[in-house]
Amino acid sequence: MRPDICIFAKAPVPGRVKTRLAAEIGAVAALEIYTLMLARTVHRLSSDRWRTRLWVTPDDAARSGALWPGAVPRIPQGGGDLGGRMGRALRSARPDAPVVVVGSDIPALAARHVVRAEAALRTAPLVFGPSRDGGFYLVAAREPPPETLFHGVTWSAATTLAQILQGGGADAALIDMLEDLDDFATLHRNRADPDWRDLHAIGLTGVPKP
Repeated sequence: MRPDICIFAKAPVPGRVKTRLAAEIGAVAALEIYTLMLARTVHRLSSDRWRTRLWVTPDDAARSGALWPGAVPRIPQGGGDLGGRMGRALRSARPDAPVVVVGSDIPALAARHVVRAEAALRTAPLVFGPSRDGGFYLVAAREPPPETLFHGVTWSAATTLAQILQGGGADAALIDMLEDLDDFATLHRNRADPDWRDLHAIGLTGVPKP
């Protein structure tokens, strides 16, 4: 069977996405950036070789097709913290149909990163794509991981991935490090990168003028 690609996404509505960035450039510009990133992620990761799904929050937003890009099936993430929700997706993994969970706010994320995760799963039970802020933008499994994999993890911290690798993820493989878009400083730092350039241009429209 084909691998399942689970794109974790928040409903693209003003004031609910990229809140740190919105505090700097305004909710309208932050929403435009997030909407573009989400659409680009869905486009890049839609392929006949995978079964691509949007795992969305809040749950009732899954019923609103107008909110989401393309015709990708939508699945409610359900309750719990981020670890519980990702664990729910990963527990459907099996050797003939591994699961790859990715975020929707990583400008450089491309199909090649999923391919590398698939390849790494041939020799490792878990794969992580580390992000520069200490977290991760991708986690993949070829069989259901232990339910304790994400227990006790401090989310959105510089030590998030390190905590997982020191616990239930000790046998995991790592692929390329990428950067997610959390604030304007990150956006500005990467402004020359082709994957970030148009996002930076949008961000400038919301930066307060001196």
